[in-house]
Amino acid sequence: MKELHVNSKCILSGYQPKNGEPRQLPIIQSTTFKYDSADEMGKLFDLEAAGYFYTRLANPTSDAVAAKIADLEGGVGAILTSSGQAATTFSLLNVCGSGDHIVASTAIYGGSFNLLSVTFKKLGIETTFVEPDATEEELNAAFRENTKAVFGETIANPALAVLDIEKFAKVAHSHGVPLIIDNTFATPINCRPFEWGADIVIHSTTKYLDGHATQTGGVVVDSGNFDWMAHADKFPGLTQPDESYHGKNYAVDFGKMAYITKIQAQLMRDLGATPGPFNAFLLNLGIESLHVRVQRHCENAQKVAEYLQAHPKISWVKYAGLPGDKDYELAQKYLPDGVCGVVSFGIKGGREAATRFMDSLKLAEIATHVADARTCTLHPASTTHRQLTDQQLIEAGVTADLVRFSVGIEYVGDIIDDIEQALENA
Repeated sequence: MKELHVNSKCILSGYQPKNGEPRQLPIIQSTTFKYDSADEMGKLFDLEAAGYFYTRLANPTSDAVAAKIADLEGGVGAILTSSGQAATTFSLLNVCGSGDHIVASTAIYGGSFNLLSVTFKKLGIETTFVEPDATEEELNAAFRENTKAVFGETIANPALAVLDIEKFAKVAHSHGVPLIIDNTFATPINCRPFEWGADIVIHSTTKYLDGHATQTGGVVVDSGNFDWMAHADKFPGLTQPDESYHGKNYAVDFGKMAYITKIQAQLMRDLGATPGPFNAFLLNLGIESLHVRVQRHCENAQKVAEYLQAHPKISWVKYAGLPGDKDYELAQKYLPDGVCGVVSFGIKGGREAATRFMDSLKLAEIATHVADARTCTLHPASTTHRQLTDQQLIEAGVTADLVRFSVGIEYVGDIIDDIEQALENA
């Protein structure tokens, strides 16, 4: 049988029950696993055998869901984390340490910007931020001898800028470093960054993959394509013996699974950002309908964006699905089947008008969330990006009047009616 379509993988990948086994993915709600001998368990601790001994490091339910997401993205392996922020942190700490440097797009989620510009800086990791539409020359100028990774978002939250993945990958690889892409807003239904040269993909699974705001989680997926040994001096943590595992060499001993194995064996062991098995189960239920939900999100968002674009009280609309949007051509290249369900826009009257608009909504909810079945909205400058300076807000593409509107899968006529009555009060 030929390879399954990504829509079928949403339902069938990750867990294949054998004769007489549960049809639905079982929840292995156990912290520990029993073995008949100390030697058997010892081999697990030495990474000499596959299996489970403590859920902080691995759990069968979580691993099945991680395998499903890896298959959706076209990767060789993946690991779930307790949040999207943990996935971002692990993906970068796996290749960076004190004294290292990262090149990142300015147009990223506020929490990721703070992580890179503040917390990582305290750990001795510096970041140079570049515009998402930077030229190759500008990108090259941002690199240093100690640069270890390039980071960006397929569709930026909340600026909604579309990243030229192929260009960023080309420049990253010319400097011998991996491109790490946050694919949360696009999802593997609309874009699979590995096909465009990205090396690592992460998601906040709290968003579209879950789709119902029932669990927080994240995932790191490895393409298996980056040759760590070809750049051994840059990545000693992957290419030199790990003394905490009796000299195991991840790149040599685990091949294409080196990157994910190191996250599991080192970072999850020491930092413990572990998802619960029940959360993984809920995530799997969400993914089973991902392909259906994403299509409706995109259809609804396109209609909302078109409505807003024609409304006299709206000063601007950012949605790459609109002809004339500065990222429209990139969206046609990377996201031909749909962009996402989030629309950003400004209301004439600025911050005060935006606040009145949101307070007047009845169907849409004001919530610190995005990308689930229910329509919700947020004012990023005073919430998710509150810690950023005015200049940093501008660099991140977040203006004071920006309203982030996450279009749900309700009947689109009801959503537009709600926007219309709220704009009357704005």
